[in-house]
Amino acid sequence: MENTKEQLVKYKIEDVPPTSVAVVLAWQHILAAFAGIIAVPLVVSAALGFSVEETSFMVSATIFVSGITTILQSKGLGPIGARVSGMMGTDFTFVNPTISVGSQFGIAGIVGATIAGSFVEIILSRFIKPLTRFFPPLITGTVVALIGITLLPVSMDWAAGGVGASDYGSLRNLTVAFAVMVFTLCLNHFGKGIWSTASVFIGMIVGYIICIPLGMVDLTEVYAADWIALPSILRYGVYFDLASILAYVPAYLVSTIGTFGIMIAIGEASGEKISSERLQGGVLCDGVGSMISGLFGAGPNTAFSQNVGLITLTKVASRRVMILAGIFLTILGIFPKLSALIAVMPQPVLGGVGVIMFGLVAAQGIKTLSQVHLGDRELLIISVAFALGIGVTVRPEILSGLPQAAQMILSSGISTGTLAALILNIVLKESKGE
Repeated sequence: MENTKEQLVKYKIEDVPPTSVAVVLAWQHILAAFAGIIAVPLVVSAALGFSVEETSFMVSATIFVSGITTILQSKGLGPIGARVSGMMGTDFTFVNPTISVGSQFGIAGIVGATIAGSFVEIILSRFIKPLTRFFPPLITGTVVALIGITLLPVSMDWAAGGVGASDYGSLRNLTVAFAVMVFTLCLNHFGKGIWSTASVFIGMIVGYIICIPLGMVDLTEVYAADWIALPSILRYGVYFDLASILAYVPAYLVSTIGTFGIMIAIGEASGEKISSERLQGGVLCDGVGSMISGLFGAGPNTAFSQNVGLITLTKVASRRVMILAGIFLTILGIFPKLSALIAVMPQPVLGGVGVIMFGLVAAQGIKTLSQVHLGDRELLIISVAFALGIGVTVRPEILSGLPQAAQMILSSGISTGTLAALILNIVLKESKGE
């Protein structure tokens, strides 16, 4: 079975695709993740009423550091990094604590809490190795499936035009998303060579071009963006406050669980089993990356789950491609005008490819579960993990009565479902017959 899985991967983790192919595949990863990378600094800046200068600085810093940490995660440096094809960026898990801290202490407070809080993941990474025994295929399959399933509502929102859009769910948005989805599917399935491998990249470019005559691309932000924005360390200073640091701790716990699951999912998509050392390095990179991120004035960094679907779809798991993507991201962080050109990509274009990518991640998890003996005990674990994970994703308001720390940990469907599966797998003992 392992050999069959490896044969299905065109470029495995250590393979080196031709440079021209790798460049296209790297941009494919950037286009798939870019909206998620810049969303958090934009939401935080808007909520805190930051000036145009402060907002621009935070967005550019986020892009720049995402590139650095992506290189660190994929290439590795000593014990840091999982050395797999892992895209990094700032996650929505950190939005609430960032707004809370920023409203009191500004960017200096955010920087201080980000740097100090990063030690939570750095310390937790030392305990990853003994925890891997609690992740048999039953749990890893459940976690991978949950990653895909909990991302599907995001792709639906993209396809409809984006949350809060005045034309949310309009026929135009849905038509564009459907056209991009069908085009990408056909290209991936019937295309040959680079046409199949880069199907998502080509699909998004074609979708972008189609949206221009339809009046769906607003280039105002591109014209307004600066040409160059050099990154600077501690530009707005740093302020450490114990309460602010503690506010970040639950988010860093969620980040640890999420990154652990994403590294496993990347392994499944790559046709390789990720060792405990690699998992440990992946979580350590989260912590070290967040510290670096804080120094440059951006929010905490963590692994991105969106790109797992891209690996599954294109069958390209080469970490050399992601290293290249990291290099391009650092360049985009220095040239905001280029970043803005990607940032104005219409949401329905992302929705069209997102439906395929996230659905494939879920299918990959189900494929893993299909190789496990599913008795009554196993079905019970899977059903409860799915029910709770999907439940808090589609009905997050159910947690409103819980303490703030519990809300933060359980607000992620991935962390809720993973915790449920882990606890049930320990509590519900296997019968002697099984």
